[in-house]
Amino acid sequence: MTAGGGTDDDIPLGERKTVTDFCYLLDKSKQLFNGLRDLPQYGQKQWQSYFGRTFDVYTKLWKFQQQHRQILDNRYGLKRWQIGEIASKIGQLYYHYYLRTSETSYLNEAFSFYSAIRQRAYYSQVTKEDRPELVVKKLRYYARYIVVCLLLNKMDLVGDLVKELSDEIEDYTHRFNTEDQLEWNLVLQEVAAFVEADPVIVLNDDNSIMVTSNRLAEGVVPPLEQGMVAGQLALADALIVGNCSSQVKFSELTIDMFRMLQALEREPINLASQLNKTGNQMALCPYDFGGVLTNNNRDAGSMEVLQKRNNSFKEMHCLHPGDFFPFTRKPLFLIVDSSNSIAYKNFINLFGQPLVCLLSPTAYPKGLQDQTQRGSLFTLFLYNPLMAFLFMCRLTSMRKGLWDKCQEYLHKIYRDIAHLLTKSRTVDQAFLQFFGDDFLRLLLTRFILCSATMRLHKMFRETRNYPETYPQLQKEDSVENPALQNHILELASMLDVRSLFLEKTTTEY
Repeated sequence: MTAGGGTDDDIPLGERKTVTDFCYLLDKSKQLFNGLRDLPQYGQKQWQSYFGRTFDVYTKLWKFQQQHRQILDNRYGLKRWQIGEIASKIGQLYYHYYLRTSETSYLNEAFSFYSAIRQRAYYSQVTKEDRPELVVKKLRYYARYIVVCLLLNKMDLVGDLVKELSDEIEDYTHRFNTEDQLEWNLVLQEVAAFVEADPVIVLNDDNSIMVTSNRLAEGVVPPLEQGMVAGQLALADALIVGNCSSQVKFSELTIDMFRMLQALEREPINLASQLNKTGNQMALCPYDFGGVLTNNNRDAGSMEVLQKRNNSFKEMHCLHPGDFFPFTRKPLFLIVDSSNSIAYKNFINLFGQPLVCLLSPTAYPKGLQDQTQRGSLFTLFLYNPLMAFLFMCRLTSMRKGLWDKCQEYLHKIYRDIAHLLTKSRTVDQAFLQFFGDDFLRLLLTRFILCSATMRLHKMFRETRNYPETYPQLQKEDSVENPALQNHILELASMLDVRSLFLEKTTTEY
């Protein structure tokens, strides 16, 4: 008996084969999709062929149901939520492919499928069926769609989706009296906190909030000009590790991981040509609040007892500099954002390959310590220096005209920092080896701006308030260069906050 009624003998052979082929593709797609969970989370070649096969089957399944919709409706009983489930799985495939490659074109493809589900109301009839598991599929779809919209900075749409999700959760919990109500309400709270995590809002002329992208775009990176000395290394792999349980997060991303993810991506313009450039391989490993402790669930008391028992052992739930020794056989660029980042200050370069560590302050002034839930100031500087500068100066909003003017001035500062580094006779060659890559050049210039700004700000008076590097940068050629300090003071004057800064710094404190 088929879903549409009648025996198999009553169905024409061609239609019967259509249903059989659809069931085969549907089962095969589910099998391959479930197998994705067993793939290694990191690496390149191991997963690409499996993803390719899964994409291929889902593409065939999607086209098949489009071409044979009437037969599948009549003979199989295909429902709209089932079509929505196929589209949702394809959206998930594109999203996970984006996570592994950082190619934002795949993020846009995921958005296209999620958007189509909403526009065509594939899940609209789910609420009429007395099956809570189907409603959960719809709720999970909304949560995934919101993540994609957050990553694409579609904040107006995020607001609409959160409202719809809230209504769906209320209806779901009222109808089924389920035990997961608190979990879904937590999802709503996390989204709201994530959206409000940026400490500064930029207002358009009509007082609407301006949405800015912080991905790498044309004109943002200081150019390599004639005569500048820079290496030819190209960024090959990036690994982002986050460990801050108190920080705002949504899905698997803390706010710092979200910011670093965007700082290491390009806007989807000429994406293929940008990502296919060749060069010597290297790894970039930003660790936001993961510089030492990697397990926040460890009991502090038991750890202390263990350390007292045998001080010769290292804590196993920490990332120690020695853990990275095997990776220093190739060029390595580390960013450590941790209260114990100083552990990496005396890194040992065993193999003589280019190695740079950018290290966060180990402590912030008291006035800023209560803001860590909204993300690290150090990571914020690497992601959006102007927003970080405003936050340091306790400015919470700004008009678009002044924002654009300050951004233009920051680009001039970046160019001057690039000149400082490439013309310096004292800078370690490791910095210059990485300076040829667009991402790393921008991160290095932002880091120097961050360090110089903190050294000038009157609130930052202790040595532990300042970022550090391995190898060390000569201060007079970088973070305490008089010309750079004058630029920072000029930026402060543009914002009418110059009184918060010293007129000059020395290396005596």
